[in-house]
Amino acid sequence: MAALLSDEEIEDRLPDEWEREDDEIVRVYEFDDYLRGVNFAQMVGEIAEAQFHHPEIIIRYAGVEIRLTSHEEGGITESDIEMAELIESERDD
Repeated sequence: MAALLSDEEIEDRLPDEWEREDDEIVRVYEFDDYLRGVNFAQMVGEIAEAQFHHPEIIIRYAGVEIRLTSHEEGGITESDIEMAELIESERDD
């Protein structure tokens, strides 16, 4: 089992644009058209499979919401921060 991060650790390590909502970290990515968002969601899904850490992905017309938490541990762990960082690194390319 992975250890839960402290509030301070989460605040210090949370990537820019991500927010904490209770036991999850969340970001909404905005797109100019629906298919760009769908393609982004697929890319996130591929990262999730490779990491074996699966976020909740909500696709809307102009945006994609990503929610990360470690269900087994009951909160936010290093795995969630790492997954957010991986998504950010792919988004910046």
